[in-house]
Amino acid sequence: MTNTSSQNAIEIRGLKKTYAGSKKTPSKEALKGIDLDIPRGSIFGLLGPNGAGKSTIINIMAGLVNKTAGSVKIWDYDIDDDPRNAKAAIGVVPQEINMDAFFSPIQTLDIQAGMYGVPKAERRSMDILKLVSLEDKAHSYARSLSGGMQRRLMVAKAMVHSPPILVLDEPTAGVDVELRKQLWDNLRALNDTGVTIILTTHYLEEAEELCDRIAIINHGEIITNEDTETLLSRIDGKEIRFRLDRPMEDVAAALPGLCATKTGQRSVIIRYNPSEQEVGAMIEAIQKADHTIVDISTDESDLEDVFLQLTGSD
Repeated sequence: MTNTSSQNAIEIRGLKKTYAGSKKTPSKEALKGIDLDIPRGSIFGLLGPNGAGKSTIINIMAGLVNKTAGSVKIWDYDIDDDPRNAKAAIGVVPQEINMDAFFSPIQTLDIQAGMYGVPKAERRSMDILKLVSLEDKAHSYARSLSGGMQRRLMVAKAMVHSPPILVLDEPTAGVDVELRKQLWDNLRALNDTGVTIILTTHYLEEAEELCDRIAIINHGEIITNEDTETLLSRIDGKEIRFRLDRPMEDVAAALPGLCATKTGQRSVIIRYNPSEQEVGAMIEAIQKADHTIVDISTDESDLEDVFLQLTGSD
């Protein structure tokens, strides 16, 4: 791919999708005018509850679903004006494992490359298997691979035509923790080669660990799109624990105006909103109460807190 006029791998404007209803079921507005930019070279997380619209966006980009309105550019190629190059710029790894159990990984990649019209002299099957740490299984039957290896082979299949963008839909669903982290390492290695990675996942830890930027979609609308650190910093209701030199007998009287509670013999927990209160003021209040702080610890916010706060989920 040589089309490099934009800094974005994906540009979506006013994207709408309405699924037609029937006599028994009403029509469903799956996407309600989505605007979304995904930077080149990033690992981008697309999160949302079931039915929020994540898969619809992916299927429109992949050419599997027709949009109702709006525009989508993939690597600067409009999916309506230049569908061939748009499809060539993206590789999609579906959630379902789909491969012939009787072909080896190397055969699987060669067949997939042939389907994309990649000439034999330009195929990189073994290089791709190395990228996903499957080179030692190149000639084994696919049916003999573990679940985690099969997931990595699905990633490799999506890379045979050298797309600059890789989309993974729930790539580690049903995979144990160890294999999940192995796949994370493989995705980072792919990203290091310049591949833009778009990830949908139900594992919030996964998005927090991998993604540079995260968009959250709910009821067909993007409700936030920020870099991961900024998103985490938005969480309200943090807690900070102060361990003191001696017990504080009347916490409410000693620390007026703070949501403070005593815990254990010498510890005080203060709940606060970072946008409204500063930790320095809390420290000053404790010192004014004639106590010395021995230790401070915090409960760091994580993406699950942000997700629940923004979507209103229980």
